[in-house]
Amino acid sequence: MAINKSTKRKICLIGEGGVGKTSLIKRYVFDQFSDGYLITIGTKVTKKEIRIINPVTQEEMRVTMLIWDIMGQKGFRDILRDAYFYGAQGALAVCDVTRKETLYELEGWIESLFAVTKNAPLVFIGNKVDLVDQAQLTFKDVRQFASKYEEPTVFLSSAKNGVNVNLAFKTLAEKIEKKDAQSRSTRG
Repeated sequence: MAINKSTKRKICLIGEGGVGKTSLIKRYVFDQFSDGYLITIGTKVTKKEIRIINPVTQEEMRVTMLIWDIMGQKGFRDILRDAYFYGAQGALAVCDVTRKETLYELEGWIESLFAVTKNAPLVFIGNKVDLVDQAQLTFKDVRQFASKYEEPTVFLSSAKNGVNVNLAFKTLAEKIEKKDAQSRSTRG
């Protein structure tokens, strides 16, 4: 199949420290995992090229995902908010299923994102499902929280074993392209 379009998309991962944002990126981009805690200092940008189906033409297209990772500590959210979220076209909202409070903390992250991007597409991830015996959240919990946002998409994932990681990133890319196509069609 011929590729008729190529584009770059800035996406952000949002959520509290320790939910696995950096680990999800490492699994997605490099297919690697480390059990050690990887604290993010400041912001880190990683890129990966993927192919998806264009929602308008139904032809395959190439998308270069510019994946922004930020430290999850609350004090830095307001300091870095404008620079981090500026130009973002979508976000993965990540919580840790072994820490219930991380789901509800996403509300502040989403408010910060929307203050800069308006209503960028979101995909919700309940990460660390490999820790079954420690789980405090279910798919239903994450889905219920996400239901207050436009077209919520929810995955339970594991950066450790790769469950739903690629699918979550690909789904976000598809949602961004769909929203972009819709906004182009309404502009004329």
